[in-house]
Amino acid sequence: MIPFPDIAPEIFTINLGSLSLSLRWYALAYLAGLIIGWQLIALMMRRPAIWGDHPPMQADKVDDLLTWVILGVILGGRLGFVLFYEPAYYLANPAQILQVWQGGMSFHGGFAGVILATAIYCRRNSIPVLRLADAMAVVAPVGLFFGRVANFINAELWGRPTDLPWGVAFPGEAAQNCPGVTGICARHPSQLYEAGLEGLVLGLILLVTLRAGALRRPGLQFGIFLAGYALARIFVEFFRVADAQFITPENPLGHVIGGPVIGLSMGQVLSLPMLLIGLVLIVKAVRRPPVAGGS
Repeated sequence: MIPFPDIAPEIFTINLGSLSLSLRWYALAYLAGLIIGWQLIALMMRRPAIWGDHPPMQADKVDDLLTWVILGVILGGRLGFVLFYEPAYYLANPAQILQVWQGGMSFHGGFAGVILATAIYCRRNSIPVLRLADAMAVVAPVGLFFGRVANFINAELWGRPTDLPWGVAFPGEAAQNCPGVTGICARHPSQLYEAGLEGLVLGLILLVTLRAGALRRPGLQFGIFLAGYALARIFVEFFRVADAQFITPENPLGHVIGGPVIGLSMGQVLSLPMLLIGLVLIVKAVRRPPVAGGS
């Protein structure tokens, strides 16, 4: 097995008497993903040629879009976690719903929040929502990559036990909770699987299709992102430990649909609609003629 690297979740901590302020890798991952994505979208808006006719919005308007995206990520991610993963707990403890610093964010909820925030922003500013969604899809893997690497550093969302040579000996509960194993056990580094598939591989595919003129077909890049993310997430869920609230002695794999051996996890269930919508968008975009070139 591979020993877990000696990396603390906090980059640094400042002690101010009884008050401690920490900058965590997870927070930095969010900031890096948002800032890099913001700059890349602005760059795309300055290149009319890749759109066929003209960009869907002016580059200087991307600053306003960033504010809406941040709200969508935070509010959607938190509410998604509350509704999809622990509704009973937060129904009994509603005051903790807004305590995002205690952890608990859902990608699918954050994604839905960004979609809703973007749709409202586009409606208020007369921007074609599908074309802006294409631009956002191109940069989304950047944030996904940083976020999954931060999950690994936090030693959270770890995978199932494995005897493969790249299994990682995670600290804490992960090390002592392997059925049938005495002492420390190795687990799939499922966070890095997701970083590689959702971040690097999907990002490379979107970059290649971008260079091939995909932005001239509204909805194509967004569809590729939806389908690509869904396939990657569905695959990795076979190696990832389900959230604790779904695991019982009768259902050790934490399936929410199907039986205890053959079934679907919550992550897979939430990804299936993304896959279906993505495939529909891809087919419709390919069937339409590309936007004609122009100034």
